[in-house]
Amino acid sequence: MRPLSWADRLLALSARFVGLVILIATLAAAAGSFLYNRAEERDRAERVAMQIDTRLRDHVALLEGVRALYQSDSRSSGPGIRAYLTALRPQVHAPGLEGIGIAVAMRQRTPAAAEAMLRENYGRDIAVWPVSEQPIGFPIVLLEPPTPRRDKALGYDMYSEPVRRAAMRRAWQTGQPATSGIVQLVQEGGATRRQPGFLIYVPVYADQRAPGGAALSGDAPRAATFASAPGARPIEAFVYAPFRIEDLMTAILGPQLSSIDGLEIYAGEGPSAPLAYRHGTMGWDPHEQVLHLADRRWTLRISYSRLFERLGRPFAIFLFGLAIMLLAMQLHRLQHRRVDAFRALADEQALRAADRELMIGEMAHRMKNAFARIGALARITLRESASLDEFEARFDGRMRALSDAKQMLVTGAVDTVELERIIHRELDLAGVSPDRLAAITGPEVRLDDEGAQAISLAIHEFATNSIKYGALAGKGVLSVGWHRDGGEVELDWTESGLPETPDIENESFGTRFIRTLIERQLKGRWTRTAGPGRLAIVIRWPDRGSATTQHAD
Repeated sequence: MRPLSWADRLLALSARFVGLVILIATLAAAAGSFLYNRAEERDRAERVAMQIDTRLRDHVALLEGVRALYQSDSRSSGPGIRAYLTALRPQVHAPGLEGIGIAVAMRQRTPAAAEAMLRENYGRDIAVWPVSEQPIGFPIVLLEPPTPRRDKALGYDMYSEPVRRAAMRRAWQTGQPATSGIVQLVQEGGATRRQPGFLIYVPVYADQRAPGGAALSGDAPRAATFASAPGARPIEAFVYAPFRIEDLMTAILGPQLSSIDGLEIYAGEGPSAPLAYRHGTMGWDPHEQVLHLADRRWTLRISYSRLFERLGRPFAIFLFGLAIMLLAMQLHRLQHRRVDAFRALADEQALRAADRELMIGEMAHRMKNAFARIGALARITLRESASLDEFEARFDGRMRALSDAKQMLVTGAVDTVELERIIHRELDLAGVSPDRLAAITGPEVRLDDEGAQAISLAIHEFATNSIKYGALAGKGVLSVGWHRDGGEVELDWTESGLPETPDIENESFGTRFIRTLIERQLKGRWTRTAGPGRLAIVIRWPDRGSATTQHAD
């Protein structure tokens, strides 16, 4: 075996460099796929948080509307609000609410006015409870729409409980809606399956200009009772809404929950925030979002069951690129061994050296072209495909078109193949009946290796698109024909009777690739036109077969 020349060493170094480039490109593609999928999950998590924020803002707006109605005429607030909520039907238009209620101010252990309002609203005696040591109280005098479970909350003094009291004080001092921490709603007492809950309060300040009013600070008795505190406006009542967290999340997210692998909501920020809601099982690398509940910020953590998209797809891309790199390097080694073998044989058989070298050069040229074409097909198909299954289907179809064109040349032991045979084979695979195939004919046009591959890929692409959107899907009529015109061959592909006008303004990667094949390998050109219910494609290229025939004659 002769020693390696500088050209051999350069070729080996080039092969290793190409393999390294393929490996780096594969790693970059895998990393890009991973980062893209993670960004997509983050966008989905942001949309979920936005849904929850939007729904809660709608609930707060509804509470503020009830407050405005209450302030307009507090003496008829009970019947008026009940009629308003009956017409509004918040349980239908704003699901997730456990009701809308009113809690009025009262002095310590003087529940008579509140109990009178309860009797007016519900037509029966309802006592204020529990007995509290607080100087003031805010018992519930209205909770709509009524249900047996919600009736258990009527008369309850919410100011007697510390978590609710803290939120009520914030709303009182700021004048803005305030959200409580996690509590067990009073109406959960008789529920078979209890859920954690929270409340949102909107303050109703007292109108001290009204004659006959009475402050809890010790002023003369008035018809309307209100509470006062240092540094805060006198307050008459709270409009509030209780929420069962599981029911609220089901109402907001609905069917989306089935696509979420794990969901957790914490009533606050930071690691010490208590868990308010959990759905499913949290996976690795969850996304975290901030929820805005009136004046509080809660934390949402969410993970999706997309292990394949996050890891499987990048790993598959990496394996595919690695396989191509190893294949290219192995083929280089194999080719190098063959070259050495042929050169050794040339040393022994000098008379056949020129033929051997020519054969090797031709083989290298064809392999280079084949790999370049296959690589281009793989890149284009990967860009067009949304999943590995779609990539496999498209790539397999295009590779079959190339293989069929090459097989026609090999099995026929000739250097050219007939255009009619290529067209009939692709349309036969597309499901065109033998009778229709027999009607598709034209003059004999022979194509060399490059031309046959270009036409095979083009016809395969046209047939695939027609099966999806056009005549081969049973939505119109397909007409295919070809003829010679002034030293050129013209191939016409026409689809008519389509339900819609095809969109040809934007070219896909595959379309641009086919255009490149026609222009470079066929040395031709093509045009596409679309009209109402019609698509016409015309390909023209030099008639080399005709010129060869005339020269032979």
